[in-house]
Amino acid sequence: MAEVIEISRLALHDQVAARLRTMLIEGQIAPGAKLNERELCEKLRVSRTPLREAIKLLAAEGLVDLLPNRGAVAVKLTEADIQNTFELLAALEGMSGELAARRITDAELAELRALHYEMLACFARRDLSGYYRINARIHTAINDAAKNPVLTSTYRAINARVQSLRFRTNQDEAKWKHAVAEHERMIEALAAHDATAMREVLVEHLNRKRDTVLALLRAGEVYPHALAGKR
Repeated sequence: MAEVIEISRLALHDQVAARLRTMLIEGQIAPGAKLNERELCEKLRVSRTPLREAIKLLAAEGLVDLLPNRGAVAVKLTEADIQNTFELLAALEGMSGELAARRITDAELAELRALHYEMLACFARRDLSGYYRINARIHTAINDAAKNPVLTSTYRAINARVQSLRFRTNQDEAKWKHAVAEHERMIEALAAHDATAMREVLVEHLNRKRDTVLALLRAGEVYPHALAGKR
């Protein structure tokens, strides 16, 4: 008889949260859209209990709002929200990069190089979704290399608010190429343990993302139509 492997409720709702997080980041659930529990349960093939637990996790991350009489709604940031969030995020990433350049180990640098090459492969085949997932792992690894748990937890909480917007900034070919070039500079700065250069490139990287997001917002293009989550 085949062994039956039970999946704990904790593991299940974490898996559901990961799926929903990807849907939110990639625009499959539109910002401002209500999360339809029945449709999501059918799509993800889960019951309402793990779905609701997953939604609570995403609310704690700032990806959804829990509104009276409306339920869970995907966060839709205003221009002021975007300005304020990216301003703080640039400061946090700059500090993280500076500390990482000073404290990174050879093993951590080797891991980052490997991730960088994976990201370049995604860029070469124009796999935006794969590129973004590895890109996010790179930024997380840089943050971890800073070895400051308080900074790490603060960064992740703030970054969660704009993950979906960061995903959309590379959909323009020229901007995507520029982002790749900035990542090359990050690897060079880390390898040289050049804290100043690392801070500068990360702040520049975030400010460029902010400017792109604001331009898209003002053009009415930052929140694309989505197939899921429409009311």
